[in-house]
Amino acid sequence: MRKMTLGVVIGNRDFFPDHLVGEARRDLIKLFGELAVDAVWLDETQAKLGAVETWANAKACGELFAANRARIDGVLVCLPNFGDEKGLADSLRLSELNVPILVQACPDDLDAFGLERRRDAFCGKISACNNLRQYGFKYSLTRDHTVAIGDPRFREDLVEFLGVCRVVKGLRKVRIGAVGARPNAFNTTRYSEKLLEAAGISVNTIDLSEVFGTAQAIGSGDVRVKQRIEQMMAYADASAAPDEALVKMAKFAIVVDEWMLSLGLTATAIQCWSSMQKNYGVNVCTIMSMMSEQMLPSACEVDIAGVVSMYALQLASERPSALVDWNNNYGKDPDKCVFFHCGNWAKDFLPDIRIGTAPILGTILGEENTVGALMGRTAAGPVTFGRVSTDDGEGRIKAYVGEGMFTDDPLETFGTKAVVQIPGLPKLLRHICRNGFEHHAAMNGAHCAAAVEEGLGNYLGWEVYWHGAREI
Repeated sequence: MRKMTLGVVIGNRDFFPDHLVGEARRDLIKLFGELAVDAVWLDETQAKLGAVETWANAKACGELFAANRARIDGVLVCLPNFGDEKGLADSLRLSELNVPILVQACPDDLDAFGLERRRDAFCGKISACNNLRQYGFKYSLTRDHTVAIGDPRFREDLVEFLGVCRVVKGLRKVRIGAVGARPNAFNTTRYSEKLLEAAGISVNTIDLSEVFGTAQAIGSGDVRVKQRIEQMMAYADASAAPDEALVKMAKFAIVVDEWMLSLGLTATAIQCWSSMQKNYGVNVCTIMSMMSEQMLPSACEVDIAGVVSMYALQLASERPSALVDWNNNYGKDPDKCVFFHCGNWAKDFLPDIRIGTAPILGTILGEENTVGALMGRTAAGPVTFGRVSTDDGEGRIKAYVGEGMFTDDPLETFGTKAVVQIPGLPKLLRHICRNGFEHHAAMNGAHCAAAVEEGLGNYLGWEVYWHGAREI
């Protein structure tokens, strides 16, 4: 996990007790240490108590932030007391930062309303937010209007905010590789490359024929092939996979990895059928799973918007994501369904991972040509699902996100699969169908919908439906 850096603006107003600022700074240092967060903020030599309350303080803070612009992932505005709203907003304007901002205010205690400990941050936060909005800044709020720095609720808010920062920073500059053309039968994986580019998401392409040709030119005795096969056998049970299939997968992985490295790509979407089986003779699901497990998400069927969805969830949670089909009802339970793919899910989802075949594709392509598909069942636990889609007709990017639980309900089938329970699932499915979303969704083994929704909706400006959104 990459260590994160926050710019911190501590607000102060001269007729409130200074020692409250000192206490806030002390508490933040402790919290940042526990979360392994670096802070960029004024020290006591640059401003009284390192806080911002004058134009001179705002200028110093803005210059400090500007000098560290490449490092700063987000900004925390901390109000130990009412604070100076102009100083806070001026600091951010002068810094020219374009990162998420979290506004926190410390609560008053009922037994400390005298001059020695009165804060009025409850009121000051409203004023600070008013100024941030006037200055054109987007910002995030803690769930509680005021919350102590040492409160576990604030720790949770800050951890969530760090996820927001990763989502925003990651998606604004991600480079994705499209390997092959989408399967002709799947209009559902169409997307607008121009809309994604306008959002900072670049797509680079390579034809499958180029990959196949380069792979076939690699000698089977090449040390890189041997190393890749060893990695696959250590990754999953490969006892049912013929040596020839492992060699083909290894060569494919070498070519794709070198291509990604040459172009600085973070994620891929691959045409996994039917040219793969007809012209190369394997499924490359195992390779895609290994990439996703290494935090280099890879989606099937050249679903570029799908891999953007995977990457968004990965950024929020710092765990691997996978692409799934909303595939089957689960008996007569309206709030349960089956997630399925044939399958390329990361090992994070498959404690019993093993290399097999894809029986459905095998019915028309020959099952012997589908070696490399994975088999396994996801264990009970938390899940976040989501989907990003480009709407060319309206010239916008839209998304949905929500949370549920993987269950251990019985399920006998092949491929990679999971049973999922989602409160209000019929409503969600109506939203998906009514708004023309794809049958693919991304899933992640953590609850991170709040960070995804805030990052995509508030900061990137995409239209987001949060299924089962929390009230606070």
